[in-house]
Amino acid sequence: MIDIQQYFDNMYRGSKNQSLQTIKYLLGKYDNFHKNMKFIHVAGTNGKGSCVEIINNILLKQEYKVGKFISPHLIRYNERIVVNNKEITDKEMSDLIQEIEPIMNEYNKNNDLKVSYFELLLLIALLYFDRKKVDFVILEAGLGGLYDATNIIEKPLVSVITSIGYDHIALLGNTLEEITNQKAGIIKEDSNTIFFEQTEKINKIIKDKCIEKNNKLHLIKRDKDQNYRYDLKYQYFDYKEYENLELILKGEKQIQNAGLCVECMKILNKLGFNISEKSVREGLKTVIHKARMETLNQNPLIIFDGAHNTVAIENLQSNINKYYKDYNRIYIVSILGRKDYKKILELLLKDKEAKFVFTSGINYKKYATKEQLYNEAIKHTNNTNLYMKNLNEAIEDLFKEKDKKTVNFVVGSLYTYEYVTETIEKQK
Repeated sequence: MIDIQQYFDNMYRGSKNQSLQTIKYLLGKYDNFHKNMKFIHVAGTNGKGSCVEIINNILLKQEYKVGKFISPHLIRYNERIVVNNKEITDKEMSDLIQEIEPIMNEYNKNNDLKVSYFELLLLIALLYFDRKKVDFVILEAGLGGLYDATNIIEKPLVSVITSIGYDHIALLGNTLEEITNQKAGIIKEDSNTIFFEQTEKINKIIKDKCIEKNNKLHLIKRDKDQNYRYDLKYQYFDYKEYENLELILKGEKQIQNAGLCVECMKILNKLGFNISEKSVREGLKTVIHKARMETLNQNPLIIFDGAHNTVAIENLQSNINKYYKDYNRIYIVSILGRKDYKKILELLLKDKEAKFVFTSGINYKKYATKEQLYNEAIKHTNNTNLYMKNLNEAIEDLFKEKDKKTVNFVVGSLYTYEYVTETIEKQK
């Protein structure tokens, strides 16, 4: 049997030309079976993962069979391909790889740019979902939208575009308008699009694309009269005819995400599917989203948040001010070198009273070094509570000085999740 982790780690991971040529070729070899599947397509800078998890949870409460394709994974590639919250097994994935390899090798032999690991994973997912006879596929775009491999689908039931901000600017564009045009690529002919209003310029791009594609736009406006309140367990809000909804995810941005998802259910009902109010309520109340304001340990209190761009960091700070402003705060920071770590640090350091521990992450070649982070940080603050440590040392030290009045945030990268959780388990 193939070693799944090693296999994908060794595959082509570079950027592709801006086209869907490769995935079209692969699916063409399977007679484009995907055209008969029912898709909900989710793109955006932040909030994609939360929306995927909420939609998935609501549909499961309604007892539909749901395929879920996400990226990135936290620990295993298998996490990206899930049916009814059960990951594809190594054996199932290995069998599909062996089935696809002759087609992939034929393509690679005749083309300069090879099949990427993401394209292969997507093909495996679609074949797996088709053979499992799922009712719905929730498809999370990997990068952008327009030229993302997931955009091979021609007519989703619903396209969901979450918040748009600066990320992957080298590939998606230097302005929000350019990035929005990429995200708007998932808007398809004669379908439905849900979008939470942003600036007039961004809204206009989305509106114009929907008009061009004869696509019905469901633009959700910022509603101050939502009967909003919160406690440490739930957030409570109204959405249209649904009153006093309970959401277990933290932060007001999650209310925005929940609104997108409830609207998605309303559209599905209009399309002839059946999603009850009870399923909507239970789905919001019980959803789990790993690595987003996730409490990994109670004593010491360790919270992991994979915020890795400016919008996500601003959301994180909003949540910290809401829930943890009366705690002593320690940030353990790891940031990929290709991210805008200078801007991320500038935002994080607005927390003037906190202690910051900078690390070089889990891969010295890919992460900004702790020295780079430290030297950048001292440009933005007079705070003397700035330190450099290896990531494992930073986590281990938290267990030496347990303080119930201190909350420890591990932030800056989703990819440290496995390492951090394993280090915590060893300390326990």
